[in-house]
Amino acid sequence: MFSRMAFIVGVFFLSSVGSPAWCEEKVLTMSTTSSTQSSGLLDILLPVFEKESGIKVKVIAKGTGAAIRDGQDGNVDIIFVHAKNRELAFVNEGFGTRRYPVMHNDFVLIGPPADPASTKELSDITSVLQRIAIRKAAFISRGDDSGTHTKEQALWADSGVQMLEKSRTIVKKGKKIQVRSYFPADTGSWYLSIGQGMGKVLTYADEKQAYTLSDRGTYIKFKYGKNPAIELDILCQGGEQLANPYGIIPVNPAKHPHVNYQLAMEFVQWITGVRGQKLIDAYRLEGKQLFYPDVL
Repeated sequence: MFSRMAFIVGVFFLSSVGSPAWCEEKVLTMSTTSSTQSSGLLDILLPVFEKESGIKVKVIAKGTGAAIRDGQDGNVDIIFVHAKNRELAFVNEGFGTRRYPVMHNDFVLIGPPADPASTKELSDITSVLQRIAIRKAAFISRGDDSGTHTKEQALWADSGVQMLEKSRTIVKKGKKIQVRSYFPADTGSWYLSIGQGMGKVLTYADEKQAYTLSDRGTYIKFKYGKNPAIELDILCQGGEQLANPYGIIPVNPAKHPHVNYQLAMEFVQWITGVRGQKLIDAYRLEGKQLFYPDVL
């Protein structure tokens, strides 16, 4: 009788205090560039990873600059972004343990089929941007301190177009962020910086029949994977200047002891391993490949 009562009391105690630690849900928090989400890639990768590992990934999608700041502040366990120089600085400053290459695609200059700046006859991105500035053709910039925005600013600087520096405040998910950016000096009404993610920029540029810079993955998603599709065409592509590598970096537990480094490394090993790399390689829309694995 006593042993039976002890058993009942024990069961009641366990049920009242909740599940033991080994039954708790494992959650990895990841801040990543909006292009990995907007392109649909995470919808392919994460359900498989969660099923195979038992780890749920909480995704915070934003521009690369904001994602890096999340890592610097210790708000996430890992970052997955695409601005290599800034990623290496993140590691060198002690915020991340190591940058692991994951995949790449490229940036593309897109615009209206009518091509009012006559860019199709030009062979490189430098000449294209010079022509857009000369013709004062409408150009939409992300202006959000993302990896794409970082690349756009570098391309404008390489084009030889006179640049100005401006500091402005943007609001991302209810949080005010101070962004310092460079943009063509003689913008007038043709260059518009809207402080939005890639998907919204593509939609807005399509509405305005304007030029913009996009990562190829998100462009393919909005051109071939959405209904209605955007009308914008690729007008300039290829070359080292438009390369777009993605890296993943665990946040350094020596800097932020509360981060879950073990779960971060499980995800790193999976996404850079055979399973993750093959899924990246196989992801296509209308037969078009969005990303290319860097490890396999």
